[in-house]
Amino acid sequence: MKFAKLQATGNDFILIEGGEEHDWSSLAKAMCHRHFGIGADGLIVLLPSKVADLRMRLYNQDGSEAESCGNGLRCLARYAIARVLVDARELAVETLVGIRKVHSYGNLIQVDMGKPTFKADKIPMLIEKELDIILDYPVIVRGKKFLITCLSMGNPHAVCFLDEPIANFPLAELGPVVENNSLFPNRVNFEVANVLGRGKVRARVWERGVGETLSCGTGACAVAVAARLHDRVADDVDIILPGGVLTVAWDGVGEVMLSGPAELVFQGEWPE
Repeated sequence: MKFAKLQATGNDFILIEGGEEHDWSSLAKAMCHRHFGIGADGLIVLLPSKVADLRMRLYNQDGSEAESCGNGLRCLARYAIARVLVDARELAVETLVGIRKVHSYGNLIQVDMGKPTFKADKIPMLIEKELDIILDYPVIVRGKKFLITCLSMGNPHAVCFLDEPIANFPLAELGPVVENNSLFPNRVNFEVANVLGRGKVRARVWERGVGETLSCGTGACAVAVAARLHDRVADDVDIILPGGVLTVAWDGVGEVMLSGPAELVFQGEWPE
């Protein structure tokens, strides 16, 4: 089985052109294992589509399927353009949460991530009072109160803005606790962030089904949207992640645009 390894600001993926059916979940767990497999944050399965140029399914390290993935979409676009699977520098990709448009500008690839969702039942998030926007919602984690802003970018996110440097935050310890909090029936991606200015935010992400990653596309979008809701950033903001910088644009009303690099690392063959 031939595969390609790609990365987008350190968020790495194995990509397979899928034809016949496989147990993709089990394959993802085997291939993505850092010691006994190829090693990656997730497995992208590229498939034909009847409603778009291509279709993407994405599986996390633990075998769970992700609804949306901004960095994965950009890696898929880089691969499809390099392999000339599409004619243009613009393509439409079918995902579990709808069709996403991807544009290539040299090494920079931009994805239309759609509109964010804020209603609790759409995130989903289990709270007694129905709120239009969930800002600074208090949660107790290991005896300490955190204020989280929650939204969906096709997948659920909880963003916490901190005054202390996020480099010191015990994300490996508290990330899985937040991810599996009973507030979130489908688990949640957890971001901690420092706002550095109107155009710059530093962030770390604990990804559901993966753990802390060097970068997360939907996580960067969630951080930018949450900061914009708090009026702490402008429409265009750079999200500084451990693996690099992603740029997010959101005017507070329409679609969220995610931009950043994506690269092919190597190609190989997985023994079936």
